[in-house]
Amino acid sequence: MIVAIKFLHIAALCLWCAGLVGLPLVLARHQASDDQSEYARLRVVTHRAYTGIVTPAAVIAIAMGTALVFLRGLFVPWMFAKLVGVGVLVLLHAWIGHITLIVGERQGHYDPPRGWPVMTVAIATSAIVAILLLVLGKPVLGDRLAPDWIMRPQDQPLPVDEVPI
Repeated sequence: MIVAIKFLHIAALCLWCAGLVGLPLVLARHQASDDQSEYARLRVVTHRAYTGIVTPAAVIAIAMGTALVFLRGLFVPWMFAKLVGVGVLVLLHAWIGHITLIVGERQGHYDPPRGWPVMTVAIATSAIVAILLLVLGKPVLGDRLAPDWIMRPQDQPLPVDEVPI
């Protein structure tokens, strides 16, 4: 069962990461001066790729990864560092979706900045490489990834009257 979950996780990650690298480059092809047919073609390609391939792949990758964490008991420091990288991918995914929506709904009225595709691809590639290094290398990290002042109680009252159970 774990092998099947790993297979689904890795396959979905491949699709998701390819989309995070490829979609910004396709979106960069949108020009305010495009004629209606070119605009419609790029709009359909970006919208269907984002909603039909990249987003389902992201959901499957995260769900299978979560299942693997609990099935394998991977509550180790490198896994928490990896989850920070996954958070970066999720933020990029949301931002690309936002750009896809804006470009798709504002033909001729929205000109995305020219530097953002390169920046997005660079951030996605860096996060993907960092995640791969953490997963494949499984480095021995200290138990304390946060500074000591964050881990110590501050002897402050809670900002609300309710006390959690």
